[in-house]
Amino acid sequence: MKRIVIGAALAAAAALAQAQSAPTPPVAAQKPFMVKGPDNRNDPYYWLRDDERKNPEMLAYLNAENSYADAVLAPTKPLQETLFNEIVGRIKQDDASVPVRERGYYYFSRFNSGQDYPIIARKAGSLKAREQVMLDQPAMARGLGFFAVSDWTVSQDNRLLAYAVDTVGRRQYTLKVKDLSNGRTLPDSVGNVEADLVWADDNRTVYYIEKDPVTLLSKRVKAHVLGTPASADKLVYEEKDDSFYMGVGRTSDDKFICIYLQSTVSNEQRCMNAAAPGQWAVLAPRERDFHYSADHVGHRWIVRTNWNAPNYKLMTVADADAAVGRAAWRDLVPHNPQAFIENFQPFESFIAIEQRTSGNKHIRLLANDGRSRDVASDEPAYAMTIEANPEVASTRLRYTYDSLTTPEITYEVDARSGGRTVLKRTPAPGYDPALYITERVWAPARDGTRIPVSLIYRNGFKRDGTAAMLQYAYGSYGSSTDPAWAATVPSLLDRGMVYAIAHIRGGQEMGRAWYDQGKLLNKKNSFTDFIDVSRYLTSQGYAAKDRVAGMGGSAGGLLMGGISNMAPQDYRVIVNQVPFVDVVTTMLDASIPLTTNEYDEWGNPADRQYYDYMLSYSPYDQLQRKAYPAMFVGTGLWDSQVQYYEPAKYVARLRTLKTDRNPLVFRVNMEAGHGGKSGRFNRYRSIAEYYAFMLNELGVTSPAPQPAIGPSPERGR
Repeated sequence: MKRIVIGAALAAAAALAQAQSAPTPPVAAQKPFMVKGPDNRNDPYYWLRDDERKNPEMLAYLNAENSYADAVLAPTKPLQETLFNEIVGRIKQDDASVPVRERGYYYFSRFNSGQDYPIIARKAGSLKAREQVMLDQPAMARGLGFFAVSDWTVSQDNRLLAYAVDTVGRRQYTLKVKDLSNGRTLPDSVGNVEADLVWADDNRTVYYIEKDPVTLLSKRVKAHVLGTPASADKLVYEEKDDSFYMGVGRTSDDKFICIYLQSTVSNEQRCMNAAAPGQWAVLAPRERDFHYSADHVGHRWIVRTNWNAPNYKLMTVADADAAVGRAAWRDLVPHNPQAFIENFQPFESFIAIEQRTSGNKHIRLLANDGRSRDVASDEPAYAMTIEANPEVASTRLRYTYDSLTTPEITYEVDARSGGRTVLKRTPAPGYDPALYITERVWAPARDGTRIPVSLIYRNGFKRDGTAAMLQYAYGSYGSSTDPAWAATVPSLLDRGMVYAIAHIRGGQEMGRAWYDQGKLLNKKNSFTDFIDVSRYLTSQGYAAKDRVAGMGGSAGGLLMGGISNMAPQDYRVIVNQVPFVDVVTTMLDASIPLTTNEYDEWGNPADRQYYDYMLSYSPYDQLQRKAYPAMFVGTGLWDSQVQYYEPAKYVARLRTLKTDRNPLVFRVNMEAGHGGKSGRFNRYRSIAEYYAFMLNELGVTSPAPQPAIGPSPERGR
């Protein structure tokens, strides 16, 4: 590489590494660059940013980092292979989804043994009918480094399939259409769209969302008519406010097509009669700190809203009064300060309500006559989620249940009797849930707040303060981290580790106030909550103080960067994936994807108060000359959510400042974006790699013990 600058401390470390025959880490050149901002900070690694991803010097540096990662991780290759085989061994190779019935067809996806991508198919009228393959994704993905179909929808006459495909990983999708009557892909193609497609009732028009090519913001709703060029597509709606995300969809009863607008602090929904296209009517105009989302069944709208209800409530309005606006809305499910309403699904005879209490997400069924019943669970930490239910006349609700010990179960519950039917238990070959224990504990934060923590460990685990532990959290955007089963975790538990999910502030596990206490000028609560959970769990004997690993990704990567600066001594190793670590610089640049959408999440640094606060926790800016934990940092070159150059700059600067000898590896996936490698099994290669790194640093490298022999009890919910 050219223009490499090595400081005295780094040169000494490099010489020591060479003397020990260890690989020498790459060092990025430092080049003066003034970043715009209140104090015009000098950012010597800003040159690593290249929006075109073509700068040869930048690419050489990333490739050097990958070569260094290969060298450092080479001794862990056998363990990586062992972990990968263990993980994929818990996944049924030829699995299939539970079929969903809609307009006379049963839709499902299925994997053939060893394939990375599913086949999307349907059957007409009966599950015994002949299968019709709609998308043969294994064939479509052949020869591509990245492939994803992220949305597909069938026309109202069941004849045409519209789908959104990405072959780069940048989440700039291309709209394609296939004629299911003859299997031919039509010449229609529209690029740079969101994965959000809706057919009009004429079966010739597809509504889609066009993205800004630079910021990647969802900007315009357009209508594409089959057989016409994309340049002729009609503009349906354009959003001028860059703080809003946009979506399109149909109401549950298919009567209305709606445009959904959402910012951190506001919503707006405009809908049009699908059978008689005309004007788009706004259900309620946007207003700061007013949220709502509405669905339609029968002759009424059901609205989830925070109007005088911090934890949300459900309201209703008849079709005849909808034009009046929210003055005509009436309470249906009143506000409950102890229960946060997260989602709902209306049917003709009942409403299914997803709500959170005590950190768990469960489902309540509310009949039209006012009778209510909860769908129960007998585990201390779990999650229930409403699944696809396209037929509103049904009296049954399909939902999923899982926990840290229980692989996902798909249920159908009868809203009238409460009776439940298991439609599918996700196969987990070789896994016995009876060998593991899950519990929910409450860790005290430094300000007295009790933080819920979901734990899992192997049966026979002793709380003697000697075990290694992996602690995970996210804690941003009000996104809750549910205690769900993962095929990867038993490989840790079988080696004697504890796995913990810290439900820190910034999520919504404990209601809307939980989110408010972890954003903007309260963001540091997320960091201190995570640290306080670690200290509590070690004080209670769940893990040794010098054998704790932290892991997070994206905004959870910001969390990892924050705790690494604030309490490096509390963690032996940090796994940090696609991390948002350069908060101030990114939030100062409106051309970067997501920036303008998120001023109400992080603050606008044009305001000195927010600038100073962000700067006080921004991981890149707060790096210091001191010892840091061992670190594995990952990114994707085509990441559209957190640009690759954030972690690249972070690693480059950290290499010049860290005073320890702990390894710092930086893995750059050159053919992927925010979600990492595409394909069913490829991502487990990546997980096995950073798991092996983590286990090696924690001193957990022994082979997994053989499972105890015994019956696996049937578990009902």
